[in-house]
Amino acid sequence: MNQHVQNVKTRVAAISVVASATMAAVKFAVGVAIGSLALISEALHSSVDLVATVITWIVVRFSDRPADEEHHYGHGKFESLSALGVIALLYVLAGGILVTAYSHLRDGVAPTTISAIPFVVLLVDIAVNLWRARALHRVARDTQSQALAADALHFASDVMGSVAVIIGLGLAALGFWWGDAVAAIAIAIAISVLGLRLGRSTVETLLDRAPEGVADQVRAAILAVPGVIGVERLRARMVGPTYFIDADVQVPRTYPIDRVDAIKRAAQDAVSAALGDADLSFTALPVARDNETVRDRIMVIARNAALAIHHVTVHDLGERLTVSIDLEVDGELDLAKAHDIAQDLEQSIRDEFGADVEVDTHIEPLEPEAPTGTDAPAGRVAEIAAALSGFAAERGIHDIHNVRVRDTDTGQIVNFHCRAAPTMSVTRVHEAVDDIERALRRLDPTVKRVISHAEPTRA
Repeated sequence: MNQHVQNVKTRVAAISVVASATMAAVKFAVGVAIGSLALISEALHSSVDLVATVITWIVVRFSDRPADEEHHYGHGKFESLSALGVIALLYVLAGGILVTAYSHLRDGVAPTTISAIPFVVLLVDIAVNLWRARALHRVARDTQSQALAADALHFASDVMGSVAVIIGLGLAALGFWWGDAVAAIAIAIAISVLGLRLGRSTVETLLDRAPEGVADQVRAAILAVPGVIGVERLRARMVGPTYFIDADVQVPRTYPIDRVDAIKRAAQDAVSAALGDADLSFTALPVARDNETVRDRIMVIARNAALAIHHVTVHDLGERLTVSIDLEVDGELDLAKAHDIAQDLEQSIRDEFGADVEVDTHIEPLEPEAPTGTDAPAGRVAEIAAALSGFAAERGIHDIHNVRVRDTDTGQIVNFHCRAAPTMSVTRVHEAVDDIERALRRLDPTVKRVISHAEPTRA
């Protein structure tokens, strides 16, 4: 959690400490002076709130610590534990008030001394508690703090308690001596009801109950990420203000690792946008899509075996498939080992498509990833460009440009761009460019490789 949020939580909790101490002392003094059980009970309630607020002030400082080697999910649940402790104090207080009020009703007590002072104190207390409850509730909602939520609930109950005391004192002023004791009982009941409400949500958090509606929000956010096929399993829980999400997400098995990683990052961003403070554990489940081609499936087999293949040709003969593959292996590898690699690949393809599939593998040396080289002289580049232009004119290709020639340890590498009619098919362009490349290599055997890039003729 960022420093600003922590400062807000700490500041609000600290203000509540001062307010609780002041109002509790004033109500207790006035309650003793006029002999009002209801006002004394309300003062004791505020005193418990003071203890709770001090605990809250300490806990929110501790619970905002980041995850460490012993607490992998952070320290947020300390807030839930503190909330349970405060609820226990409230129930002890409610029980004590009920016992004392029953004793007063049974045995009778001296009439309460009525004056304007307790009413003024209670009205001020109501105003202060309303302000504190609203401020705490707002911060608790924004920071997802259960400790502050508990504090806000206490101050809200103080408001109802003060109203009950006013009613009780009003009844006593009218001559109904039992009004003060009945008001105290009303305070105890209010404390119990509010404690039950907060206790339920706190216990659910400690038991890792999925926050209501969160699973649906997360599922919708992840499914909206491009590339996601489905969400197989999803679990959600809350620790302090942070949502921890575990999701098993289906992605196409034909996707490379870097694309799957991009999907993971997009899913985290989508979940954070939906929930705010969220930590997503994303497990990618590669699955076969219905629209996968035979070629796609063969490429997956090769990639899983860390093999480089190209020129995958598939023919369907009705009763069986025939597959032809160019397999690239280390050029220094001896033929026996290279053949074993090809055999393993062919067997994997048969395991996928059936034993009767025909597989022919052409083994060729793998091109080095980064051969050393230098740019050829300008005269050599012009010579190559002229030769390419001559071959191109005979094959419907024109505008040879961007010609580059590099000298490497294995021979010269030629790259060039060219243009063809926009309506010419890819097959025809490919055949024409292949002819140009072969013609150049026949003309000059020092040319090791030719790489072309065809573009449509500009309008």
